[in-house]
Amino acid sequence: MVLLSAGLAHAQEASDEGPRPGPPLALATASNYQLGLPQSGILTIQPDRLFSQSAFGRRVEREIEAEGAVLTAENRRIEAELRAEELELTKRRAEMEPDAFRALADAFDQKVQETRRRQDQKLREINQMGEEARREFLNASLPVLQQILAETGAGAILDHSSVFLSAEAADITGLAISRIDEVLGDGVDTDEDAP
Repeated sequence: MVLLSAGLAHAQEASDEGPRPGPPLALATASNYQLGLPQSGILTIQPDRLFSQSAFGRRVEREIEAEGAVLTAENRRIEAELRAEELELTKRRAEMEPDAFRALADAFDQKVQETRRRQDQKLREINQMGEEARREFLNASLPVLQQILAETGAGAILDHSSVFLSAEAADITGLAISRIDEVLGDGVDTDEDAP
């Protein structure tokens, strides 16, 4: 809007004072930018959407869901086994000496606690896998984002959630997703297939 109004003001002055050399400001400046790109000094991006809607992020989400499903099934199986073991121990209690029962009960409790620690660690590893994939994605996406920054002539790309107010056109998330998908795809390394 400013470029257009500056060009019109220039044209108005030219008609009042006679012809002036050179094109109006709007025409001269517009040639420096590519069509279809935001023309803003500051751009915004939605990092969560950038990751989750990219081919890379969708693949990681599928892998994490699959790992989570395996862990959930394993937890249910272990829970059923421990419940059966606990019932068996409870049945044997009446025919056992208190000290012998206490030793078995303590060993069972220790087994339950160790199993819980082991399964919690597996869950942490799955969550860590997601965090590492997100860091890898952002690092690999940086050159694409820098290219968009250079093409638009903007001075910064800010997290959309930290901006109080901005024009919708300043949000480059959709553009970044399509460009990143072209470069990274789903992020699966195909070099392993090469001889």
